[in-house]
Amino acid sequence: MAVQSNMRNMLLCLTISCVICSAILGLVYALTLSPIKDMQAKMLKESISYVLPSDTDISESKLCEVGGLESEYYMAQKEGKTVAYAIRSQVMGFGGPLVLMVGVMADGTIYKTSVLSQNETPGLGAKCSTDEKFITQWQGLSSKHAKLAVRKDGGEIDAITASTITSRAYTLAVQNALDALVKLQSSK
Repeated sequence: MAVQSNMRNMLLCLTISCVICSAILGLVYALTLSPIKDMQAKMLKESISYVLPSDTDISESKLCEVGGLESEYYMAQKEGKTVAYAIRSQVMGFGGPLVLMVGVMADGTIYKTSVLSQNETPGLGAKCSTDEKFITQWQGLSSKHAKLAVRKDGGEIDAITASTITSRAYTLAVQNALDALVKLQSSK
C-alpha cells in the first residue's frame, strides 16, 4: 500500500527534513566555533605585531572609544616608555564594516595599518587589504602634516581606482584612530 500524498504527510516530511538540517548546521557551528575564534585571535595578534615596532613589549587590550564606537587599543613599550599604540578602528565601507588595526607612534605619526576584516567588492574595494601602494602611503603621515582625505576630497591620499567609497572609509578609520590617540594621550 502506497503512502498517500496529503497535507499531513507533506508537513511531517518537511518538519523532519528541517529538524535534521538544523541539527547538522548546529553541529557544524559547534565544531567550527573554537577553531574560528582561535584563528581570529591569531590574526589579531599578528596584526598588532605588524603595526607596531618590533622589539617592544605589547600591553594587554585596553578599552577606548574610536569614532563613537567602543574599541580597543594596545601599547608598545620599550624600556618602560610607551613608544607606539595599536588602535582598532571600525567604519562602514561600501560592502559593510571595514575594520583596521592602526599603528601610531607616540608622536602621532602613523607607523603601519592592517585590515582585520572587510567585505568590499572583490577586485575593487577588497584591494584595500592587498594593494601595497595604497597600504604603504599611510606610513609617516600624521594629522599634523597631512590632510587625511582622498585627493578627490582635497586630501593627499591616493584612492584605489574605482573604489572611492572604500578609500574614504579606510581614510576615516585611520583618522578616527588618530583622534582616539589624541584623546588617550590628553586623558593621561
